[in-house]
Amino acid sequence: MTEHVLVVGSGRDLPSRIRRALPGTQTSVICRLDFVAKLRQLTEHTRVIAVRHDAPDEEWIALARAAHARHPFTRIATFGERDQDRCAAIGEALGLSTHSRRTVAMIHDKNAMRVQLRESGMDSTASAIVADVDALHTFVGQHGLPCVVKPVSGAGSAGVAVVREDAALAAAFERAGGSFDGLPNSGVLVEQFHEGPQFSVEAFSESSEHQVVAITRKFSDPATFVELGHVAPAELSAAEEEQVHTYVERLLDALGVEFGATHTEIVLGSQGPKVIETHVRMGGDEIPALAFDATGVDLAGCVVRQTVGEKVLSGIRAVLAEERPGRCSAIWFAAAPVAGVLTEVGGLDDARNVDGVTEVQLLVRPGSKVDVLESSDSRVAYARALGDTAEQALVAAREAVGCLEFQVRVAAADVVSV
Repeated sequence: MTEHVLVVGSGRDLPSRIRRALPGTQTSVICRLDFVAKLRQLTEHTRVIAVRHDAPDEEWIALARAAHARHPFTRIATFGERDQDRCAAIGEALGLSTHSRRTVAMIHDKNAMRVQLRESGMDSTASAIVADVDALHTFVGQHGLPCVVKPVSGAGSAGVAVVREDAALAAAFERAGGSFDGLPNSGVLVEQFHEGPQFSVEAFSESSEHQVVAITRKFSDPATFVELGHVAPAELSAAEEEQVHTYVERLLDALGVEFGATHTEIVLGSQGPKVIETHVRMGGDEIPALAFDATGVDLAGCVVRQTVGEKVLSGIRAVLAEERPGRCSAIWFAAAPVAGVLTEVGGLDDARNVDGVTEVQLLVRPGSKVDVLESSDSRVAYARALGDTAEQALVAAREAVGCLEFQVRVAAADVVSV
């Protein structure tokens, strides 16, 4: 039978990889109107359905159902954060297997995730949705400082703040209550802050069985929590690795994750692993590329093959069991020194010539507006590097970023005289 995959969202290059993975496979897309311009190989899709961003689930379902009646879909998939809830709703309505609406809702709503983890005995971290600064003060009175204040639903570290003193609570509440990346204010969440190094855990699931693929050490800005860099594999003891594996597998069970790639961010402190958040998608920040360098597992390839019905978990485990030369892979990001318009970038050749560097990439073009570091979207460039050790890879990536020079034009009205 010919496979016909309904892709919810743009999917970047993955729809074309799906078609190549199983010759004869057809893809259709349903996405927001503003995502149509992001579609690659547009005319290779069987059809494209564009929907208003504020259309209710019922409209998405009705449009998908009409296309399904004409040319039935055999599978449904989505590959990014946005509209995973639409995918779950459509899948349920059409009888196509995907993440359940409950699982997606718990993962998108950070407070719902915390409640589920507490009720399952998985993680006791205190949290609460707070309607105003007074409620925020009440939470702090009960659970103490430091705390994390952030949007209930969000991405890219936008609106996140670690608060260590009462005087900063009001500003943190205002920041978390804003609108980010076109998403409306979803409410403000406060939760206990766990001290310790942070890690990202890439895992893959099949038939509710989970396999951790890579643990990546991450480095974040202490004020904004925006990621500045990552290195894989993280330097952990065997006992720490086992702790993290067990914790993440229990977490995925508690949230009802049954298949696919997941990206889980944790703190590993004196109380053991504690989740920051998790996602039913591959990690961003080129983390799948770091994981591939370190382990040989192609997470994107596994997602593609699983989407067309292949079993991939045994193959992942076989690759992880192979003897491989020790190799560490790192990435480091640069942010603009001031807000304004980026006019010129220098030092690219010097950055690319640093020993061990494999890639230097600009994330914005000259002529674009840039801002100080407020979210992942604020970053303007990155460098990737390989090394025999994590430290060696990180040093090379940071040295390459240090070679870059950014010229930013600042409007006269924005210049403050001292």
